[in-house]
Formats: sequence, structure tokens, C-alpha cells
Amino acid sequence: MAEKKTTKKAAAVKAEEPKKATVKKAAAPKAEKKAVVALNAENAGFKAGDVYQALAAAEKALSVKEIAKAAKISEEETLLGLGWLFKEGKLNADDEKVTLA
Repeated sequence: MAEKKTTKKAAAVKAEEPKKATVKKAAAPKAEKKAVVALNAENAGFKAGDVYQALAAAEKALSVKEIAKAAKISEEETLLGLGWLFKEGKLNADDEKVTLA
């Protein structure tokens, strides 16, 4: 019998507690992930090949953003490839656009 009284008492106390309003927290903005570029000769050579192929396919001067979009690589990787190609003398730069030499 004591158990029944306890159960009824607990239920009564629970019913008396004021209901707390649920507060939804705003979702924290997601941090933007930056591309991680491996700085080694092999990776730089591959990115240079991607940049070269994009410029050859376009057959015109392109900006860094346009090259990155055409080659489907990040702008940082594009700059890595451009540096390689400039060092080899395979590119010409006019204003803010790059063409094959």
C-alpha cells in the first residue's frame, strides 16, 4: 500500500511543477572549410598540369577565378600551378589575365 501512495504523491508533485518553455537555440554558423594544399613538387606539378589544360582548352586569356572554375580546383591550387608554369616560362600575363606563352 505504501507504494501506491508514493506513486500518487510523485504524480501529484510532477503535475504541480510549472512547465518550462523550451527555448530553441539558433544554430551556430558553420565554419567555412578552406582547401588544404599539400606543398610538394608532385602536387604542384599536377596543379600546373590542370592549369595548363584549362588555359589550352579556353584558347584565350583567363583570370585566376576563371582558371580555377575551368580546372575544377581551388584558387590556392590554381596559384600554385600558375607559379610553376611562370617559372618554366610557359605563361604570359596581361593585366589580371593569364595566357599560354
